[in-house]
Amino acid sequence: MGRPKKFSREGVLEKVIPVFWEHGFAGTRLPDLELASGVNKSGLYSEFKDKEDLFLASLSYYLENRGGRALLFAEPLGWDNIDRFLRMADGGFDGKRGCFSVNSMREFADLPTEAQKIVAEGRSLIKALLIDNIRAAGPKAPAETIAEMVLVFFSGICIEQNLDEAEETSSRKIDNFMQVVRSL
Repeated sequence: MGRPKKFSREGVLEKVIPVFWEHGFAGTRLPDLELASGVNKSGLYSEFKDKEDLFLASLSYYLENRGGRALLFAEPLGWDNIDRFLRMADGGFDGKRGCFSVNSMREFADLPTEAQKIVAEGRSLIKALLIDNIRAAGPKAPAETIAEMVLVFFSGICIEQNLDEAEETSSRKIDNFMQVVRSL
């Protein structure tokens, strides 16, 4: 009988997401994951098949728990939810700014096929939630079109978070964008 685990799956995921976020899938090494999680290689491999499995679990966990879905489910639906969702890029996760899923898209062609699928499905769900919120706000323009604009803006603002000056300008940019979108 093996020794009992001294870590939780969720705890490991919370600790390794920032490592994958900063270095990407390809740039993250097993020693980085061991150091961040406090779990050695054999412990990690007892819970996850390999680095790819750990990355996939991290991405899924992030999207389910930290990817902004809850913000878009809040009642009443409408522009305020979208505004809070966009500002999530400023808030960060464990000191990281932007969005782990969007950052992962920067190396999309090199991601495992399953990771590409997780990112695409996550964006599709966010788009559907955006559409629901936009429809609730009663815009003049088609909700689907506005949702696509919001997603593209969100991706851009998340990528800009990697620039030093982004902190000073992202709030203003979100204010300006929301002013325009609310008028559509």
